[in-house]
Amino acid sequence: MRYAFAVLFIIMVLALLACVSVARRSYKKIGGTVAMLIGMLIPPVIGNLIIILSTAKIPATIGCYIYFIGMDAVMMSLLHFTFEYCVVKWPNNFLRYLVYTIVSVDVLQYALNPFFGHAFDTEAIIVDGRDYYRLIPYLGQTYHRIIVYGILLAIIVIFFFKLITSARAYSERYVVILITILLTACWQSYYIFSRTPVEKSMAGYGIFGLLIFYFSLYYRPITLLDRLLANMASDMPDAIFFYDVYGRCIWANDQAIELVKLPDDKFDRSSELLQAKFGQKEDFNEPEWTCRKVVGTGADCKYYDQSKRTVTDEKGRVTGFFITIRDITKEQKLLQKERYNATHDPLTDLYTKEFLYESIRKKLDEDPDTDYMIHYIDIQNFKLVNDVFGSSFGDKTLKRIAVFLKKRVPSDGVFGRIGGDAFGVFVPKKSFDKEKLESELRTFSVGEGALNHHIVIHVGVYEVVDRTLEVSFMFDRALLAMGTIGENYQTHVAIYDEKIRKDVLWAQHISAQLKEAIANKHVLPYLQPIVDKHGKIVGAEALARWIHPQDGFLSPAAFIPVFEKNGMIIEIDRHMWRCACEILAGWEKEGRDLFISVNISPKDFYFMDVASELKALAAEYKIDPSRLRIEITETTMMTDVENRMKVLEDLRKEGFIVEMDDFGSGYSSLNLLKDMPVDVLKIDMQFLTASADEEKGRTILQNIIQLSEELGMFSLTEGVETKSQMEMLADMGCKLFQGYYFAKPLPLPEFDDFFKTALA
Repeated sequence: MRYAFAVLFIIMVLALLACVSVARRSYKKIGGTVAMLIGMLIPPVIGNLIIILSTAKIPATIGCYIYFIGMDAVMMSLLHFTFEYCVVKWPNNFLRYLVYTIVSVDVLQYALNPFFGHAFDTEAIIVDGRDYYRLIPYLGQTYHRIIVYGILLAIIVIFFFKLITSARAYSERYVVILITILLTACWQSYYIFSRTPVEKSMAGYGIFGLLIFYFSLYYRPITLLDRLLANMASDMPDAIFFYDVYGRCIWANDQAIELVKLPDDKFDRSSELLQAKFGQKEDFNEPEWTCRKVVGTGADCKYYDQSKRTVTDEKGRVTGFFITIRDITKEQKLLQKERYNATHDPLTDLYTKEFLYESIRKKLDEDPDTDYMIHYIDIQNFKLVNDVFGSSFGDKTLKRIAVFLKKRVPSDGVFGRIGGDAFGVFVPKKSFDKEKLESELRTFSVGEGALNHHIVIHVGVYEVVDRTLEVSFMFDRALLAMGTIGENYQTHVAIYDEKIRKDVLWAQHISAQLKEAIANKHVLPYLQPIVDKHGKIVGAEALARWIHPQDGFLSPAAFIPVFEKNGMIIEIDRHMWRCACEILAGWEKEGRDLFISVNISPKDFYFMDVASELKALAAEYKIDPSRLRIEITETTMMTDVENRMKVLEDLRKEGFIVEMDDFGSGYSSLNLLKDMPVDVLKIDMQFLTASADEEKGRTILQNIIQLSEELGMFSLTEGVETKSQMEMLADMGCKLFQGYYFAKPLPLPEFDDFFKTALA
């Protein structure tokens, strides 16, 4: 019997060593604690193994020491394991150090036992026909037992407390280990106090170690998992239906019950109710699937995401499946709202420019056989509408146009707002009726109370010929067509045609060559003489002309409007100013007392510091500023009046003379004239001939000349074509004259010849 238990203990030791090795490599936090506890169980087993096999006193005594001191280590490691496994802490450090001290004293008194013999001794008895040394306990052994049983009792109390205070789902976690501790303790206590030879209870240590190893590192409490999973499923926002392998519903959470209105937890009716709600039977034969379903229509429709997942065992055999259904109505409607807001203008509820362009491109790509037209729609003088009637009326106007487009544009067209007061329309060519559109726009008005205000709307139309063209370029061409309407209030619709295309190509052609033309002096000043009432040449106006290497002589009408529109007029003006300064510097060396008038366009004020440029040129060429006259038009002063008057006043202080051209062509000349820093008024003869009553025209002309004298200004009439006109103007008091009667604009060499001839 002794050898049989010896073999059993050896097997136990090997099993415990294996468990220690595995526990040390465990990823779980408690793995180290488990390894230490199992490791501490090995010395008592080895101590008993030595006692069983010993037939002499000394080896048996050594086995007792190993056993008793090992029990102290077991109790301390079991206590440490209990704290960590049950998730409790020492009440205070004093109690912890007290326990450590008591156990240390026990180890120390065993160390002193060979000298004092106070703890224990052994005596020989016959077991299986051989000597077996049995323990004789003394006072020290009693102390040891009190310590061991005291710690064991504390451990049992901790486990029992956790057992009764924890949720039922956690009971398995504690009850098995608690029962194992109690059984092992009872088994060992029986052998201790009955003094039965060969302590077989050491087998309980091995069993206890294996159970600790399993329950701490590998055991999963099924009841706990079931409850956790059930609670999770119940708390989830999704509706969940669980089915067995035969397709029978065995459980559904509250959300699922509410979704299909399942009566009295009759889960077997779930398939029937799902079919009734979603309109089709779920395919239970398919292992897994996902789908989205819509229930209802319009504002009341609801969106659901559905999925089926299969559950298998460890061998891959299907054990059941579950269906989840999520109500995503709120998310879908929010997403739809965000998409709508991202693609629609908030004021007019029309497509945004980006979405309109995208929709047009999509239609062009999907329908290559239909001819389409692009409309660029713009409210004329919309800023004035806002200023006069207020921004609320302006918004009302934009909304009124949106309503107009919604009613007029056919279902196969698209339209949207592409700018502040600009709209874009894309319609099939067959639905475009120019005359009807003209008629509707001619009477377009917006009501405000009892009044209706007529709103002028212009439409540029481009027929989509090149479908590969960027949509933005198509609208650019429609915009170009709209620009040709100008101030023609009888026309509201203009179509992009070959002439506009040629004008665009021409603008691109000459714009690309301007810089080189200026550098090579192909753009040069022509001088038109200005004479006094005696016919003496006193100066000239510098007018830009372009001698093109391929296209020949270009009149101002061929390039000036192009450059005024694209802003490149500033390069022409800057070049003319420099040329005028060069000519004046040359005349000064020859002793000619002449001036040159140069033009300033409205764009110059936007893109350069006009005063600084002119003053720098006068200083560079060392000319008298009064000889470089500055000619502006009334329209130049229509915007940013205050700042532009400061610029002109600055120039006058430097000695420049300021001339106003086209006086009387606008509506605010007299209002501006009282404040404007002007030295010369230029009057066009067209002002006279444009009048139906020649006599009235002369009266007005004489009064303008007289007004200029009373304001301390010179008057200069341009467009003089006959001697009688000059004599009439001279009699009225006009001081200076310009026109074809004297000479047309001349290149510099011809002007020099003309001047010399006039002197002769």
